[in-house]
Amino acid sequence: MFAEDLLAQSVPVVVEAGWIIPVDPPGKVFADHAVVVMDGRIRELLPVSASRERYPAARRTALPGHALIPGLINLHTHAAMTLMRGLADDRALMDWLQNHIWPVETRLASSDFVRDGTLLACAEMLRGGITCFNDMYFYPESAGRAALAASMRAALGIIVIELPSAYAADAQDYLSKGLATRDELKHESLLSFCVAPHAPYTVSDKAFERIAMLQGVLDLPLHIHLHETRDEIEQSLARHGARPLARLQRLGLVDANLIAVHAVHLTAQETSVLAAAGCHVAHCPSSNLKLASGIAAPAGLLAAGVNVGLGTDGAASNNRLDIFTEMRLAALLAKGTADDPTVLPAHTALEMATIRAARALGLDDRIGTLVPGKCADMTAVNLDALELLPCYDPLSHLVYAAGREHVTHVWVNGEPLVEDGRLTRLDAGELAAKTAYWREKIKA
Repeated sequence: MFAEDLLAQSVPVVVEAGWIIPVDPPGKVFADHAVVVMDGRIRELLPVSASRERYPAARRTALPGHALIPGLINLHTHAAMTLMRGLADDRALMDWLQNHIWPVETRLASSDFVRDGTLLACAEMLRGGITCFNDMYFYPESAGRAALAASMRAALGIIVIELPSAYAADAQDYLSKGLATRDELKHESLLSFCVAPHAPYTVSDKAFERIAMLQGVLDLPLHIHLHETRDEIEQSLARHGARPLARLQRLGLVDANLIAVHAVHLTAQETSVLAAAGCHVAHCPSSNLKLASGIAAPAGLLAAGVNVGLGTDGAASNNRLDIFTEMRLAALLAKGTADDPTVLPAHTALEMATIRAARALGLDDRIGTLVPGKCADMTAVNLDALELLPCYDPLSHLVYAAGREHVTHVWVNGEPLVEDGRLTRLDAGELAAKTAYWREKIKA
């Protein structure tokens, strides 16, 4: 390490903001405060005036009209599918998958495809204030390398599916290759791992039994599409004599590691099962609406004791990797379906985009709140923009008024990855050129 790097680490970084919203304690807003960062971690929160007295030699970023929040977390996505954004819109889920998405993946999915698509996704997510994403896709090593190139945090899925691909021949091959990737990258502090069987309708009992045995050793989060559509449930009843959740429970996979993605169609009894087991749900309202999968009930899940975080799904089924949109939509849909404007308030929506998602990934000891000792993953949102004035409640504004276009600065481990809206580690021109190359390949 060079001497100047050592010196930089010894000098505190101070970010001043008009409002700091640490998420813990819930709903708390600190006006005219600063976050002090040392060696990539939060050292303390204190008033701006006190920070200037205590740290006169600090490297300082002053953002008086901004809200500073924990870096947002995308609890469910398929990052590389950003290269298929808008490819097959306005189609039913199985038509979309079987006749459009899977054929392109069969033809083009490769290490290069995943690397370039994930880099594009990282750029989009960072510019939207997202500092961590939970990914499920082929070639997780390439996705991990892309996240590292962006200096972004990622939970990589050890994907399991029965369908053969250029990446793997069968479920066991997927597992073996995913575990090899984990062994290779497990020492990278920005990366973590999940076991990621695609869905009950694409994974056999035999593969699930192997996963259950593996889970007993690795104790990793289990990231799976579950109860996304009514058709999925009907198919499971016809083929296995049980609804998908009951089938997973029978196979020993319903526990505190389970991240059930979508969970749109649940009975009251199934909600109780998830709560009793300490499970988590990744709520993806935009994708569910666009594919007409239905409207989930996050407020009911939360009330029952199920931890719920927010995800975008892939850009091929959402078109945007935008957690601000998901926060607002989750809150509005919950209120509308409950006929109750007090349901799922702004502070809960922000928790779903931060600490609740971190908890699902087992990362809540490191990220998700702005408290001393945690990693300095932070997002600054400009609430002084004309279209956001006046601002009476900055926390409410973040959910109901602001958007990703108002994100100006993003840090991961205290390193600035977005400054004044510009990416610091990724080359936008290079990404655009790579995307144009893949667009022509897909069109062909």
